[in-house]
Amino acid sequence: MTEPASPHRQPEEGPRHGRLSARPAAPTTRGATGLVPVTAPDGGPPALAYAPPGDGPYRLVVLLHGAGGTAQQGLDLLLPLADAHRLLLLAPKATASSWDLIVEAFGTDVTRIDGLLGTVFGAYPVAEVAFGGFSDGASYALSLGLTNGDLVDAVLAFSPGFAAPLVPHGRPRAFVSHGTDDRVLPVDVCSRRLVPRLHALGYPVEYAEFAGGHEVPAEIRQRAVAWLAG
Repeated sequence: MTEPASPHRQPEEGPRHGRLSARPAAPTTRGATGLVPVTAPDGGPPALAYAPPGDGPYRLVVLLHGAGGTAQQGLDLLLPLADAHRLLLLAPKATASSWDLIVEAFGTDVTRIDGLLGTVFGAYPVAEVAFGGFSDGASYALSLGLTNGDLVDAVLAFSPGFAAPLVPHGRPRAFVSHGTDDRVLPVDVCSRRLVPRLHALGYPVEYAEFAGGHEVPAEIRQRAVAWLAG
């Protein structure tokens, strides 16, 4: 994982460097509540969104699926908890089998997510933005979230493999969970190395290990959302 940028350094901008340009603003339309398909402005794979009933402002959580997953699998990470905690959920679909950084480098998926964020910001009042994900989606959520800490204030990383921000911005807080019996991304070489590194770089991290494999138990989801609200 790279060191935070010097305050005197001008970081590169744009999707090839993992940078998102969309920002919350006063909505220009009124978005529907419930489960809503969201078309990517570039015509790529559609995303899914879920808006709780009632008025905002909302905390937006962008949820990223694991390798070979779907937008629905990303959404399902927090869907049962969205109403109770007033979470506006956005779940994109990766262009390839996994996210661009895992496959090659930042680029295509950053552009798509940025466009989807612009669409959501134009339809819903958003006060705070978090990123979350499982497995490859967790690694991508950490990498993209730390790169865009001037937009993202929190990251939920369920069983991540790594974090690779190019030029970090800000100091978003992170919730990291991992199963002690994970055979896909073993905890010893993943979160048990990653979390101390994040701490050393000054990121506030809440870490939760649990007895289990490559999964996100219900109690971990509940703990993560309670942490997010706090």
